[in-house]
Amino acid sequence: MAEFSVARSVHIEAPPSRVHDLIDDLRHWEHWSPWNDLDPDMRHHYTGPERGVGARHTWTGNKTAGEGSMEITASSRSEVDLQLVFVRPFPARQRARFDIVPAGGGTDVTWTMTGRQNLVGKLFFVVMRMDKRLGGDFEKGLARLKTLAQS
Repeated sequence: MAEFSVARSVHIEAPPSRVHDLIDDLRHWEHWSPWNDLDPDMRHHYTGPERGVGARHTWTGNKTAGEGSMEITASSRSEVDLQLVFVRPFPARQRARFDIVPAGGGTDVTWTMTGRQNLVGKLFFVVMRMDKRLGGDFEKGLARLKTLAQS
């Protein structure tokens, strides 16, 4: 199995606490996540605390959006870490991390996803050019996060 890492960054003209709150409360993701566009009828379910460690989101959508869950495993004012479990369209486990750094009167945010590729994932990486595809999704999501945080 090969490991992968995809990361994108953005500068947001908003305080780190505002940015952190939009990431740390998974319910806010419906307003900025790029993947909600994949299925307007996607079902969302939230369990655990409203925010922070143990907050959990599960989703079920069409064949493109798939099915899975994410749970916050660590949270501080400077980072939010998540465990992602994808059930379909293909099973996978990955980690995501948001680094939240005060900068220039605003906030620099870096969104990173890491994981291991099994054979199916490796083929998907080759066919879809994962860094470009997933990186594009990250850029779209970060742009939406920026708009939301600055509003």
